Amino acid sequence: MTKARFLVPPGLEHLSKMQQIIIHQQTELLGVFLGTEKSNKYEIKDNFGQRFYFATEENEYFNKNFCGPVRPFTMRISNSRGQEVITIIRPLRCIHCCFPCYLQELEVQAPLGTTAGFIVQKWDPLLPKFIIQNESKEDVLIVIGPYLTSSCFGDVIFEVKTLNEESTIGKICKYWSGFVNDVFTNADNFGIEFPVDLDVKLKAALIGTCFLIDLMYFEQSSDGI
Repeated sequence: MTKARFLVPPGLEHLSKMQQIIIHQQTELLGVFLGTEKSNKYEIKDNFGQRFYFATEENEYFNKNFCGPVRPFTMRISNSRGQEVITIIRPLRCIHCCFPCYLQELEVQAPLGTTAGFIVQKWDPLLPKFIIQNESKEDVLIVIGPYLTSSCFGDVIFEVKTLNEESTIGKICKYWSGFVNDVFTNADNFGIEFPVDLDVKLKAALIGTCFLIDLMYFEQSSDGI
């Protein structure tokens, strides 16, 4: 894939030149201990630790506190000037393999109102799998996670592969943040690696996949379907 083949949506010029990003979740400790956490917020940084995007989950109090990790949301990603450059829309759907007909499907827009791609959960009895689709709903990549997704004692890696699952071209990694953080907070840190010349709209879709993985497998909640 070469950059010349793809038009870069406004605001994604910096992302188009990158091959690694870090996503850091912000945590309000008082809300953690009182059980009144607000919607998730994330800093998206380059490999030098410089923030270039900021993501905010737009949600209702009821959805956040009663629907848990299956809640619907709109994730709004803005640049340093506060301009919304990526929007991720997640409807309410099931997350367990016992409901294979109504699994997760997210839409990624860049800019707002223009479809850039989709993330579609693929049913599998053992492994987490997600199909990355382009704006025409054509399958392009697949993301495959491990059988055990616990991050208590080390990093958890979701591999980004070609559709035939033979070649790995990148990864989404949940970094182990230490015992205290994993047990007592929901704060997560992720790294995403992809080819520098990958279509920037697919890079945006992989960022959306990272947020979905965080909610499905790493957000602590006693609620959910």
